[in-house]
Amino acid sequence: MSGSSPQGSPTIAVVGSANLDVVVPVQRHPRLGETVIGGDHYRAAGGKGANQAVACARLGVATRFVGCVGDDEVGDTLRQALLDDEVDVTDLHMLNDVPSGLALIVVGEDGDNTIVVSPGANHRLSPEHVAGARLGEATAVLLQLEVPVPAIAAAAAAAQGLVVLNPAPAARLPSELLHRVDVLVPNRGELAALAGADREPTTNAEVADLARSLDGPTQVVVTLGADGALVMDGDRVAHVAAPEVHAVDATAAGDAFCAALTVAMTEGAELEPAARWASTVAAVTVTRKGAQPSLPRRSELEHQRHAGGPAS
Repeated sequence: MSGSSPQGSPTIAVVGSANLDVVVPVQRHPRLGETVIGGDHYRAAGGKGANQAVACARLGVATRFVGCVGDDEVGDTLRQALLDDEVDVTDLHMLNDVPSGLALIVVGEDGDNTIVVSPGANHRLSPEHVAGARLGEATAVLLQLEVPVPAIAAAAAAAQGLVVLNPAPAARLPSELLHRVDVLVPNRGELAALAGADREPTTNAEVADLARSLDGPTQVVVTLGADGALVMDGDRVAHVAAPEVHAVDATAAGDAFCAALTVAMTEGAELEPAARWASTVAAVTVTRKGAQPSLPRRSELEHQRHAGGPAS
């Protein structure tokens, strides 16, 4: 697993969710029981898995997506969005009599968001679906948790190349799954959930201590939002600052980060420079509205190679 990958040009297989995002901008987020009036809503293809697949493809790596959508209008829309970015959808399963995934997203003026996901077909992704996806042929397999854990565990077990897990939404995971992961990419809350902590870590030292307590991968990148990321590679700990930008919508920032990190590592970058480039890609993403519409193409990032991208 770790350190081994098929020969030839890099390929990434993303196993995860595809949702239609319905986004409503608000001046402020509602309190419990409160109704606020928002701006005009818009719809966009999303879902953590599909976002990461599109981001990988736009960053120039051949990408396959493994997941489920419903046999409905939304499913057709989500499939076409992947095809439009040249993502291989051979292993995208369209299920009868099941609704496609839907995400309801409220975005504040500062770009922060709250999200409610109705998983629909995503929660029908099974180990049997994963078994036929030829994951052993991929240079890297990128995973998240908007699909059932048994399917994610099967994907990690089938992988022969790099395994990157973004444990979102937050959940406790079996140790045998964590031991099959090469690079873990949680945020503070997800790290606390994985470690069984009663609160999120607030300082970099606390983040590092909590990451060290995990029984699993020795390469961990903890995303810190506007504060960047903390990179742990064995005994080495480094802080990666986030570029200063005007945030408009943070919806797909974490997905852009995970995709860029994976792309960089499949092209030979070490963990810290890969994380620096991923921070740059995520920073560009938050300056735009929407999930997949916000994801940058590699050509847009050429002038930022000095930030640690794989082409540096």
